[in-house]
Amino acid sequence: MLRLTKKADYGLMALKYLAEQKGGSAHSAKDIAEAYHIPPQLLAKILQTLAKAGLLVSHAGTNGGYALARPAKEISAFEVIRAIDGPLFITSCITIHGACDLTSTCTIKEPLRKVNDSIKDLLSGIYIADLVEADAEHVGSGAPVGGGLVSIAI
Repeated sequence: MLRLTKKADYGLMALKYLAEQKGGSAHSAKDIAEAYHIPPQLLAKILQTLAKAGLLVSHAGTNGGYALARPAKEISAFEVIRAIDGPLFITSCITIHGACDLTSTCTIKEPLRKVNDSIKDLLSGIYIADLVEADAEHVGSGAPVGGGLVSIAI
């Protein structure tokens, strides 16, 4: 099973929280951590990473905190995951450089590359705004909310 890291989950949850807030005002890491029961120190590091990646804007001061750098409909899940976890590769042979010791004899590299590309495309087509809308659709339906964004069994 392919799973997102806890950090990536937390990052997506934090951006979803910020997208749900009216007026795009800044919110502290503590507020977000309390809303989702996330360890505050870990979340603070994740938010700093997302700010460095240009997905969040950090505001200093007494009313400071974090806000989305762009509208939620323009920030993809893939961008968030890549900013936190780095490049997404399902196997060690699919890398940025494509280097592998078994290239000349490997029979599965191309099919695995296609799977990797499909996952990337899927996550690139999911936006933070979609997470907010999906959550609103499940309110009162008894469907589970939260947890991982995507779970793919291979």
